[in-house]
Formats: sequence, C-alpha cells, structure tokens
Amino acid sequence: MLTLVPNTPARAELHSYKARIYQFSNNVNLHREEKMEGKRSNTQPLTLIRKIKGFTRSIVEDLARGRAPLIYIDRFRNYCTNTSGNCSCSSGLSTGKEAISLKRECHARRLDVLLRVLVIVQQLLQENRHGSKRDIYYMHPTVFKEQSVVDRAINDICILLQCSRHNLNVVSVGNGLVMGWLRYVESGRKINCIGNPHTAYPIPVLVEEVDDIISVAQYVLVVEKESVFQRLANDQFCKRNRCIVITGRGYPDVPTRRFLRLLIDKLHLPVYGLVDCDPYGFDILTTYKFGSLQMAYDATFLRVSEIQWLGVFVQDCDNYSIPQQCLLPLTTEDKRKVEAMLPRCYLQREVPQWRFELELLLHKGVKFEIEALSVHSLTFLSHEYLPSKIHNGGYI
Repeated sequence: MLTLVPNTPARAELHSYKARIYQFSNNVNLHREEKMEGKRSNTQPLTLIRKIKGFTRSIVEDLARGRAPLIYIDRFRNYCTNTSGNCSCSSGLSTGKEAISLKRECHARRLDVLLRVLVIVQQLLQENRHGSKRDIYYMHPTVFKEQSVVDRAINDICILLQCSRHNLNVVSVGNGLVMGWLRYVESGRKINCIGNPHTAYPIPVLVEEVDDIISVAQYVLVVEKESVFQRLANDQFCKRNRCIVITGRGYPDVPTRRFLRLLIDKLHLPVYGLVDCDPYGFDILTTYKFGSLQMAYDATFLRVSEIQWLGVFVQDCDNYSIPQQCLLPLTTEDKRKVEAMLPRCYLQREVPQWRFELELLLHKGVKFEIEALSVHSLTFLSHEYLPSKIHNGGYI
C-alpha cells in the first residue's frame, strides 16, 4: 500500500502535513474499540480502526525519516470499450493502481482532504454514529470547496480499507420508495407493507439493520420514476398483482440498490425493470444491473445482475399504437450519450439484445416516456401493458 521514495517536498509543507498526521494518529489511538457486524469480511469497526492506524503509522514513519509517502490506490471499473470480451471488468478485481505523492501539489491537497475525511470517519466509527457525505462536506467547506472532492475521498478510503461506504458509517440520504407484498423489521421496528400494499414506504437507509424479510410476492418490479410509481399506487397495482414495486426516483442511490440486492438474495424472486425509452432510462437500468462507474470498486455488492428489461422499448411505439405527437426527437446530447454507451463491454458480452435496442433507439431517432402509454387510458399501464408483458415473457 505504501512505498518509500527518496524525494521530499518543501520543508514547510512537510512540517504542516507531519503535524496534521501526528495529530490524526494520536486521535486514532484514543479510539475505544467496539465490534459490529459488516457485510464484507474484515469490515468490523475494530478491524477498520486497525487498518487506519497502520495506514497513518506508515505515513508518520515516512515523514519522520524525511521521506515523502507514496500511496498506491487501486483503480476499478465496471466497463471498458473492449468489445472482444477479453476484459476483466466484471471480475471485481483492480485494473491498475494510482500513485499519490506529496511531490505534486495537487496530490498534496488530495492527501490533505483524504486525511481530514479519514479523521471524521474514525470519529464516526469510534462513537458508533452515522453521518452523510453532506455532513462531512460542511465540517470543512472552505477546504473541500465542493462535494465531489469529499465523494472522491470517501471512495479512496473505501478502496484503501477494502470496505463499503456503509462500513465507514457514512450513509446516503434515502431517496427510494417501496410498496407491495412485503414485511420486514428495520432496527427493531416492523414495517408491514402487506397491510396496505399500495402505500409507499421509504427504503431503509441502514439496510444492514433490515431483518426478518417475509413476502408472498411473485416478482419485484423496479420503475425509474416516482410519477410511474404513484400511477401504479393509484391503480392499486400491487393489490391486483402479487408483487413488490421499488423506485429509486431516477438514478438509484446506494440504499435503494442495497435494499433491492438484499430482497433478491433473500426472496429469490424474478426482478424486472421499467424505464423510459431514452438514453437516461437505459443508463439508469444499467446502473441497477452492472453498477456505477464511480463506485465500481463496490459493484459486486451493489449490482442486481438478475434484473430483466421489461420496457419501454422502441418498438412499443408501433406495437401499442403510440401517436406521433407523443414521440420526441433525440437531441444532440441524447445521441452523444447513446454513442458513448454503445461501446460498453458488458452490453456486447452479457446483454447483446439490450445493445440492439440501444442501436435501434439511435437509428429511429425518437424517444418517449412510460407515461405515453396513458394515451389509451390512465390505467393502460397497470391493467394492460405490465400484466401482458410479464405473463407473455415480453422482457429481455
């Protein structure tokens, strides 16, 4: 993880970082060690604190000897543009390393941010408290300057400590919703969706505290947007069909993806995805199935490879007689996004039919929303489209 290099940065900069790191190391040593379960192996707070101690000790020893630390951070990706099928993107293994040294000013700042965030993470673990990425940003806003800097530091820490974000007690603000034939216990509190299957419940933020999952559902339906979720709720879709419906309200956050992964692992149900017929709907669907590039290091624990694409498809505009006025032309940005997605290795390797649909979208040059099906009737989606698609196997 750490390599010694002979070159040293400016003396003032060394003293500044040395003082900060010594202070950080002392804070770590005050930690009261506690045990708590983690989903990965070796991710209990006790183990993570020991890793933090080892990491900072190595930096302190380098600085004490007048040497600039060189930190190697593994890099991950969940796709590349190699369509030969010879890549290892789906393996979950590192695809290379990035070196960070105090010799470069931008790297010195990045290490400064990483250490500041690591201090906060250590405190969260020590006190068994949780905080959001936004909380962390506002602890040093003049230093961090923007949220993306904190996000990157958290990802780097997860890679260095070989853990997931929730293992650091860093949580996302919950955005997802669930309804249907499902009952579970969250932090000792019973959540009984079955009692009113068309009522929306917020998806738990602390998914690791979900237990005793019970369901009589026949499948799980993931919908892209809250508006479609509400349409199904209004039509009492879950009451008419034994299912569970989930929405991430756009691009899914980590709790939504973790909760969906947990349901599929526990219930072993088929899972279908319903998204708009446009490049962004397609990208959201691939986020569920293959993970996101930003969190590729954790894709193995977040992706739901079982999800099948239920619609809406390009040919649905003809199959379901959607009038021309409901179709929109692809914008230049839309076309650019499609062309950027087409070379992704997992499309050719794992879901060539999805790739064909994406090519068809580009060729036809039009897009439309799920709600366009309402041109026939408000209940057409829930009474006709979805039941017939699922019953007749109209998914890929």
